[in-house]
Amino acid sequence: METVRPGDVERFLRGELRIFRRRYGRAPRDVSRWCWGCVTPVRTLLRLVHGQWPVTPPPATPVESFHRDVVRGYDTWMRELHGLAPSTRLPRITEALRFLNELGMRGDPGGLTKLNVRDIDGYVQWRCAALGRRTIQTVTSNLRIFLRYLYESGATVSALDRTVIGPRIYAYEDIPSALRPADVEKVLEVTGRDLSAIGRRDYAMLMLLSTYGLRSGEVTALRLEDLDWRREVIRIRHAKTGTHSELPLLRACGEAILRYLQKGRPRSAHREVFLRACAPYQAFARAASFYSLVQRRLTAAGVTPPGKKGPHAFRHARAVGLLRASVPLKEIGDVLGHRSARSTGAYLKLATEDLRAVGLDVPSGVSP
Repeated sequence: METVRPGDVERFLRGELRIFRRRYGRAPRDVSRWCWGCVTPVRTLLRLVHGQWPVTPPPATPVESFHRDVVRGYDTWMRELHGLAPSTRLPRITEALRFLNELGMRGDPGGLTKLNVRDIDGYVQWRCAALGRRTIQTVTSNLRIFLRYLYESGATVSALDRTVIGPRIYAYEDIPSALRPADVEKVLEVTGRDLSAIGRRDYAMLMLLSTYGLRSGEVTALRLEDLDWRREVIRIRHAKTGTHSELPLLRACGEAILRYLQKGRPRSAHREVFLRACAPYQAFARAASFYSLVQRRLTAAGVTPPGKKGPHAFRHARAVGLLRASVPLKEIGDVLGHRSARSTGAYLKLATEDLRAVGLDVPSGVSP
């Protein structure tokens, strides 16, 4: 098991597909879903054996080894000099490694010193050919930061970060989507009627989302020691900012979590509160798994939000509820785990009905 590599899993999948066709005389109706069902248990097992999957293969050439060293230094620069969280550093590291791999042999120490605008333009055109406007803005921003590091570390002789220009994304240009209070209540009611172990877990997680407006990563990262039952306090680890906050453990949320711990949570040495329902009983590895959980519960309740269909829709709904309750912006930011009032200000545009009430009438006879 320790020697298994991604190519072995691909060969296994091709073999299973041949067996399926031989047995049923046709291909699976939904090939991607069938592949996902076959490979997911294998990946879970391999993640348990290796600690992570897919494993990073050793560098095959001196250039690849050099790329690993550059990216390792980039990660240290972001962590120690700028104090960035792992969730922020990971996509930037991924983009940096993709850029270096695209350079190929020109990405050796001598080639980086000769890096020019033409190389940057070629990569951006190739990378952003089929991407949307916001994704292009993220890609160019990550590339710009990496080029700044290369210049500050002496790997390049020119400050090429200034040559990377992405699309302009205006602050507050979109109106976030939020669930209506009736929709939130309906989802909780339908989920609360599911008394299975999975139902108790999902209900407790949805209660945390709707009550505190937590991010998905903050719910999945909740640990047993974060629940202070004597003081009736819940400790939240804000993954995005790297800070912690303590909030009152409200009775409804506390009872939902307690019922899950007593009657739904499998026995496990893991300290995370919420675990997967199938062996091996582990914490949620990615926020995408939590997204599927929420989407499934929304569908079961017959709720179809106009925009977001994941955990963030509950966060937006909580922000709207606090705004309409006339809670000060600073206190809303404390509940949501924001560092600045500017981050909380983005949620003001959620209360569209309230904003219409303060709109000014356009005087008659005045043309725009």
